[in-house]
Amino acid sequence: MRELWASLFRLDPLAVPALPRALRAALALGLPIAGAALLGVPHLGYSAAVGSFAALYGGALPARERAKAVPFIAAGLVLAAALGVAVGWSRPLTVIALAGVAIAAAALVYGFSVGPPGVMFFVLVYGMFAHIRAISTEIAALQSLAALVVGTLLTYVIAILPVFERRPDAPTRQLREILPRSGWDDTARLLFERTIVVALVGSAAGLVVDPVRAYWIVAAGVTVVGISVARTAIVGRGIHRMVGTVIGAGLYLLLVLFPWQPLGIAVLLAALQFGIELVVARNYALALVLITPLVLVLTGAAAGEFGSVAIAGERVVDTIVGSALAVAVSFVPPRVFRRSS
Repeated sequence: MRELWASLFRLDPLAVPALPRALRAALALGLPIAGAALLGVPHLGYSAAVGSFAALYGGALPARERAKAVPFIAAGLVLAAALGVAVGWSRPLTVIALAGVAIAAAALVYGFSVGPPGVMFFVLVYGMFAHIRAISTEIAALQSLAALVVGTLLTYVIAILPVFERRPDAPTRQLREILPRSGWDDTARLLFERTIVVALVGSAAGLVVDPVRAYWIVAAGVTVVGISVARTAIVGRGIHRMVGTVIGAGLYLLLVLFPWQPLGIAVLLAALQFGIELVVARNYALALVLITPLVLVLTGAAAGEFGSVAIAGERVVDTIVGSALAVAVSFVPPRVFRRSS
């Protein structure tokens, strides 16, 4: 436990340079919002900016390999959003489909060795667009979905840019080598099975807490439980997520005190995303201090709820519930999962 708490204040060394992917991620997030603001449709810019999450996958890959991998991630995010729009009118269907999205995303992430950030953003995008459908008309939700498609296309263009990269002499790998089948070894199987439990229990917990917020619980849970099969790593991830989210919620409350305009929000979110990519591999709690206000601002703005103070407290509760659930699942012996399967 002493080591876990010490990790909150330590910056781990980077295995690969973070600046190139930080620049790409910041541009992919900020440009759609700024462009839509200049066109007079800022609300669609926030939905388009959600497509930037695709750029967070495979950030350490060379540009030619990102060009092959990112379209599949982007397609998965769009499908998750489309399902959210399709079922968002019904709270029971929204929660049922939430568990399905998390499990399907986990099957892809662990079955094809996708890597970080894993299942979380598929769940988050699904929940965001289900919420947009729940509070708006079908036409407005479809417009937001169309904006997301445009945003993913822009993200793809940005993601394949060789920003500050040396052109490697090594030949470009095939897609099956970039996203290799895991063969469902013991590690992939255990991560998948734990994610199933978190998805099902987290969705059920959302019915009790609030169906609208269920996706926050599941997103927090799958992120914590999917980091490693080692219990120590999961507990550490859970502590980092709880501490970082609490501080990040406080930062959000400070930010909403200012009268932000769409162009200012574009710059703010791009700056937050840039900072996240610089520190996420070095200190997860510090990254969550930035991730929390970024997600709160982006989801709130996309749903027309930017500036809500109540959602900050709700996100803290949801994160604690999801993280605690993930830690609890990690204490279930692996043989229990083997016996059930």
